Order: sequence, then structure tokens, then C-alpha cells
Amino acid sequence: MSLYERVADLPLSVDSVEYERRERETKRFTRATTVVSLAGDGEVGKGEDVTYDADRHPIPDRFDLSGEFTLDSFSASLADRDLFPDAEQEVDDHFRHYRQWAFESAALDLALRQADTHLGAELDREYDSVNFVASPVLGDPASADPIRQWRERDPELEFKLDADDDWTDDLVSDLADAGVRVVDFKALYEDADVAGSADPALYRRVVEAFPDAILEDPAWTDDTESALDPARERVSWDYPITGVESVRDLPFEPSWLNVKPSRFGSVESVLDTVEHCEERGIRMYGGGQFELDVGRRHLHLLASLFYPDSPNDVAPSAYNDPDPPADLPTSPLPISEVRGFR
Repeated sequence: MSLYERVADLPLSVDSVEYERRERETKRFTRATTVVSLAGDGEVGKGEDVTYDADRHPIPDRFDLSGEFTLDSFSASLADRDLFPDAEQEVDDHFRHYRQWAFESAALDLALRQADTHLGAELDREYDSVNFVASPVLGDPASADPIRQWRERDPELEFKLDADDDWTDDLVSDLADAGVRVVDFKALYEDADVAGSADPALYRRVVEAFPDAILEDPAWTDDTESALDPARERVSWDYPITGVESVRDLPFEPSWLNVKPSRFGSVESVLDTVEHCEERGIRMYGGGQFELDVGRRHLHLLASLFYPDSPNDVAPSAYNDPDPPADLPTSPLPISEVRGFR
């Protein structure tokens, strides 16, 4: 029985749906999300829409989702709906996946709670404490100072950093022994404000300076292949990964993948991809989308079941605050008192 088959037939009774906007300042931007709450039989399941366009929040309050379902039939009913009914312009497919995941993760949470169980029990998996890394902003111009400041607070903290063309030789040298577990080139993003570097010279410096770091989302081209090929076993992918077929479409079978559930849209796609990776020996680590609420806890739960020891970019949300509190949780993050999908 596949992972998804273990939960697909869970009964699901939905009476109502409610939405709550969340908003928070981060060091990068003002983040807005919407918490989706599905209620039924005295229980509430929660998910979080992480669509980045703040104007898309809140979700239009006119979806009738009430009825009796299985988790699988509820997912099928979502596939027939336009989850952005008021959109005047074309909606990015990523946004559609983000919103679908909000409803599907809420439905999974609700179905498990109505059955008085939790995800680990249904999948026959144990929860482990979750290792996580932080993703600080290095400033403009980029400096190793934020890393030093974090290390003064927690000498054991490790990091995932976004590399760009402003990374000088001196900066790379300063960061080389600073606990960097993942370097993200962000070369595959279509948004020019987010898109990172495709510079072979930068790739070569990073490959040499961080011999154990995962190298995420490089541009794999004729120009960059010679720089990356010696570290092919460390190359990972994030932005293009939306399901099993997207893994098969990569330039080569990877050794690592960043799993961001909201990119997949459906519970089925997430679990099928996890299973595909386990069968092929592809190591995984979790990634976040600046979740502000329950979505972050979903990431912790999935990481604890499938890839707890990896460099998971799922640090508690307060790590992204402009002025993080003094009493931040440290890695590894314990998982306890699980019910449903939380």
C-alpha cells in the first residue's frame, strides 16, 4: 500500500469553512497569508495559503465545501474548482498550488482529527526531532556579520544562504567555515526580483569553498556544467519540483531534493514524491515559504516523519522577524503532542 493509499480513504465531513488573514513583517518584506479552517463533527482542520501576492488575500468567502467525502474525493472536488474566482489577470500555477495545498492540508488535518488519529500513526512512521537551519539576509552589500551575530547567540546554528553575483572572494572566505549547509543559487526563478545567479565563476567558487554544502537550483547549462559537475552529487532542486514527473524531468537524477509541500498542491503529490525519492535513494530536506501559522507546523511534522536529520530550512517563524526574540527554539526541534496533521 502506498503512502497516499494509507490516508486516501479517510472519511471527511465538512460543515463550514472560515478564513483568517495573517500578516507579519520579516527582514525581507511584509508577509501575508491566509489560514483556512475546515470544521465538521466538532473538529477543526487547518491549512495555510502562502500565495505571495498580498492582493490575493483573503480568499473569497463563497466556496461551499460542505458535504461528506473521503480525503481523496475532497481532493478531486477541489480540482474542479477555480480557487481564484475574482482574478482579473492570469494566476500563476504556483499560486494555484499554494491555495490548493491550504485546503488539502486542512482537509487532511480534519480527517485525521475526526478519526481521532494522527499522520504518523496512519503512515506507520515515528516522529523524530527535526534538525533545522536558518536563512538570514546578508545585507546590501552582503556581509558575514549576520552570520556572526547568529553564531554568538547559538554557536551550533547552521545556515541556508542565497548566493548572488555580489558574493566576493572575501565574503566566500568569511562564510566558508560558518556552518553553511545549503547554498541556494535561485537561478530558475522566473521573477526577476527573486532570480539569482547563473555565473559559472561564482558556482566554481562556491563548489570549492563549501565542499560539503548542498547546491540548490543552479542553472545547469553548457557554461555552468564544468563548474558543477565535480559536485553533481550535491546538486539539489527546489523551484521546479511540483511532483514525481518534475523530478523525472530534471537534467539528471538528483541525490537531493528540497520538498516544499505547497509547491505540490495535493497531499497525493507530496506523498507520491516522497515515496519516489525514498525508493530511488534521493535524500530530502524541507523548505519553507515564510509561513506565519499552521503551515510551518505542517512542515515540521513532515520533516520529522521523512527527513528529520537533513538541513531543513524550516526554522520556527520567529527566526524571520526583524528583531528575533531572545528565547528562540534551537535545533533540533522536538515533536510532541501530535494530533491530526499538527
